[in-house]
Amino acid sequence: MLSETKVQVVENAPQIQSALDGKHRGRRGLLAAVVVFLAVAGIVAFGILRRVRARNAVSTETAAMAVPLVNVVSPQRAAPSRELVLPGNVEPYMTAPIYSRTSGYVKKWYVDIGARVKKGQLLAEIDTPEVDQQLQQSRSNLATAEANLKLAEITKNRYSELLKTSAVSQQDADNAIGTYNANNSIVQANQANVKQLETLQSFEKIYAPFDGIVTVRNVDVGDLINSGSAPGTKTDLFHIAQAGKLRVYVYVPQEYSQAATPGLTADLTLAEFPGRRFPGKLVRTANAINNVTRTLQIEVDVDNPTGKLLSGSYAEVHLKLPGLASTYLLPVDTLLFRSEGLQVAVVKNGKVVLTPVTPGHDFGNQIEILSGLNENESVIQNPPDSVLSGQQVQIARAAPQSGAGGGQ
Repeated sequence: MLSETKVQVVENAPQIQSALDGKHRGRRGLLAAVVVFLAVAGIVAFGILRRVRARNAVSTETAAMAVPLVNVVSPQRAAPSRELVLPGNVEPYMTAPIYSRTSGYVKKWYVDIGARVKKGQLLAEIDTPEVDQQLQQSRSNLATAEANLKLAEITKNRYSELLKTSAVSQQDADNAIGTYNANNSIVQANQANVKQLETLQSFEKIYAPFDGIVTVRNVDVGDLINSGSAPGTKTDLFHIAQAGKLRVYVYVPQEYSQAATPGLTADLTLAEFPGRRFPGKLVRTANAINNVTRTLQIEVDVDNPTGKLLSGSYAEVHLKLPGLASTYLLPVDTLLFRSEGLQVAVVKNGKVVLTPVTPGHDFGNQIEILSGLNENESVIQNPPDSVLSGQQVQIARAAPQSGAGGGQ
């Protein structure tokens, strides 16, 4: 019985082994499927994770790029100063064009440009043949009128004596007196005419009206000259300028107008005299602000005894103004010119604040700010025209400040 059982087991052994092998293969297939699924799931999860990270990075970068990056500067405090430097025009204290008072031809001229002349000095002579002929005719008319007056006077006196003896009628005596009076008036009119023509003839000689320098000569010998009082084209023979004392006209900005009062000292500097200053004095102001330039015109007088300073020159006027307050300096590329006025863009708590400012002196690359700023504020350099108050910005760095302008 036992032997039969062993025989059956031996006979069924291949079938049992085959069943066991099938179970092992099923487990290995399931394990492989699980491994493949996990691998695929890992790859998918890794790809999704990379995309999420990339999307977050792009969102973060986009948000960062949406906030503009700006450079800022801080206002630089200018040292308190009592001197204001402004451009000025140097003009002669007195200047005049010289016209002829009679018409004619230039006979001779005696001075040329650059000549120093004295008051009453002869400058030129004019030939006036028409005036000479008119004067001669007028004198002849005067002589005739005087002869008629003398005859009328003799007749009047004779009739007056005859009237006493009733030798002539009263009417004849009155006629003689009337004739005398009429001739007397004719003589006076001719005398006035002769005097007028003599005066015109005296204008043949042109004299200097004051001491000065001849700056222009417009005529030469033989030129036709029209009287300065005649209609039409007028010819000025000479220009004379009194250069011993000069007037310098300066336009002071409105914010300094109250400090610019007569009596203040002012020095002149000119490019042709490096290192030299010419002293002057503020003598008068216009007492009115020009509504176009918003400036006050002042006059500074400067003595020029040697004539070194030339009229018409450009000069820088250094005004010693009292009570000038300390101000700030900013680069000119920080300014915004808008309809609301001059503004700058200040960064506060990461946002833009448009601040109105009052400008002072312009030094070229820098401008003086009189009011509207504090020293610890951050002002945007080269702000875009589209910048608005409340706009969020990032500060890149603080730009270095250059030195103060030359006028402070």
